Amino acid sequence: MSVSSIGIGSGVLTSDLIDQLASAERAPTELRFDRKEEQVQAELSAVGRIRSALTDLRLPTRVLSNPNALQSLNAESSSSNVSATAAEGAAVGQYSLEVTDLAQAHSLSTAALADKNITSLGTGSLSITVGGVTKEITIDGSNNTLEGIANAVNAEEDLALNASVIDTGSGFVLVFAAQNSGTENAIEISVNDTGDGNSIDALGLSQLSFDGANNHLTESVIAKDALFSINGIPISRQSNTVSDAIDGVTFTLAGKTNGSPATIAITQDTEKVLERIQTFVDAFNEVKTILNEVTAFDPNSSEETGVLLGDSTVRSINAQLRGVLSQVVPGLDGSAVRSLAEVGISTDRQTGMLTVDDDMFTKALTESPDDVIALFAEQGHASDAQVSFVSKSGKTVPGTYDVNITQAATNGNFTGTAAIGASTVIDANNDTFKISVNGTESAEITLTAGTYSEAQLVTEFQKQLDADANLSGAGAAISVSLDGSGQLQFTSSTFGSDSTVSFTSVDMNTLASLGIDAIAGVDGLDVEGTINGEAATGKGQLLKGAADDESEGLTVKVEGSTIGSRGSVTFIEGIGDQLVDKLNSFLEFEGIIGAKESGLKDQLAEIAKGRIQLDLRVENLRSRLATQFTAADILVSQLNNTQDFLKSQLAALTGSKDD
Repeated sequence: MSVSSIGIGSGVLTSDLIDQLASAERAPTELRFDRKEEQVQAELSAVGRIRSALTDLRLPTRVLSNPNALQSLNAESSSSNVSATAAEGAAVGQYSLEVTDLAQAHSLSTAALADKNITSLGTGSLSITVGGVTKEITIDGSNNTLEGIANAVNAEEDLALNASVIDTGSGFVLVFAAQNSGTENAIEISVNDTGDGNSIDALGLSQLSFDGANNHLTESVIAKDALFSINGIPISRQSNTVSDAIDGVTFTLAGKTNGSPATIAITQDTEKVLERIQTFVDAFNEVKTILNEVTAFDPNSSEETGVLLGDSTVRSINAQLRGVLSQVVPGLDGSAVRSLAEVGISTDRQTGMLTVDDDMFTKALTESPDDVIALFAEQGHASDAQVSFVSKSGKTVPGTYDVNITQAATNGNFTGTAAIGASTVIDANNDTFKISVNGTESAEITLTAGTYSEAQLVTEFQKQLDADANLSGAGAAISVSLDGSGQLQFTSSTFGSDSTVSFTSVDMNTLASLGIDAIAGVDGLDVEGTINGEAATGKGQLLKGAADDESEGLTVKVEGSTIGSRGSVTFIEGIGDQLVDKLNSFLEFEGIIGAKESGLKDQLAEIAKGRIQLDLRVENLRSRLATQFTAADILVSQLNNTQDFLKSQLAALTGSKDD
């Protein structure tokens, strides 16, 4: 019998009654699941809001943990002929800058021709040098017009030179223009004129010569360096944009100052710093607003009580944030600024919100900039002038650590085996060599033939080494000098065991005339020593604190050659840096936020599992009731049939008596 037919026999034990009994069985448990799920979802949503707010707080906190963020600067110039910008980290100060000449990019031009793509200028080859780069360009019948030569030059991507044909209205002129200004980027063109066999006259292809000896092109713009002075000190640069005269300051020269020097003032941009402080405070207050909301308690209304009231995760976050922001930063005990309160950032006792006193902060930043920076950002100070703090790791404990050096870092170098004479001849027998610097081999380098004094020979070596594309491309810088015995010495600019210099090939007479053979030099040494009394790891001039020590990951740069005690280095971890570490620990995959979310999601999973089990229990109840009701219905039907039979029998007996 189907469930829909239940009750036909009795009219009482119906399927509707089964539904009512099943609903009665389901209702209290389902209500409990619904309430629990609503509570867990509300908690999960609240935790999500906390996660989002903490994530939003991390960025402005990380900004403040960078020392440069509290050193925003303005650069103002008194002259329209000079402008300046100051990067974070530049020194505050005032400079007098006088411009006597501007840098110019070299430009050469030909005489005017009647056309640009018909008239032949001859055949042969052009050897063009710009900025130390030389390219050989073949000129033949396919490209020997003004336009063809311009296209051939522009096809050389490594040559910092533009060639163009200009229509003057009365003819066409080929112009060679250096891409970069300065005398070092002057254009030099040597010609091998195979058309008429004369490479020095002003006819044929040799009319394009401009090599010092044969200058057949018009110098339409002379190559010039920028000439200027800062505080009376004369300076020259290849460009009118100067970024390497004063650390962190870039000058743009637009015109001569004509005896009226420009005054450049580099000042603290306190408004920008305050803006960053306020951004941090606003982000922190948003975190506190959410934390206060989800933990609120209202004895008169359960609806106004926060969903995370009494939650251990929220208590832990509140306690750790409060601990970071209310502390006196270790290492600043004797400083003018030691806590946020001393720079005008105060905490409301009731809400935990932060407020900023702009005037108090500006005063502290102006009077004690280094202490304010240390309050927020990580900072290291060394007592030895040639030891400097570089970085730390997440395991470095703030504090002061002694530094002791047992081996100073050295450069890799190569020293010749014989002193060079007062006069040295460079010719085809000693003019070529290859050198390897820090593992990078140069191309074959050729010295210019000639007779050199000691100083001139050093300059020639340095010039050719600086021009090598292999070395410059790898950043393998090397300096050339004479040692105390008059021997050539080649020194890598880097320090440590990776710093190496060796000659890989030399000419037949190089050893005899210059004292240079194709052999390896002396490799550099890494610094060795201890930090906090524990053996540290050295690489070049960098020394890193040992693992499992409080100085673990602390890295210092050790310059100079002094062995023994090198004083101490103090590492201060500012509030910004500490707070970033806290936020990262909260937000990482296995942090307290993640653990709370995982626990809540596990509860939702258990609720879902409980609902499945409830469905099964109710379904089993329905099946059991259906079976029982069916059996009862059959029994009632049988009884009804018996009743009907007895009634009919009684009726029959009554009828027979009447007869």
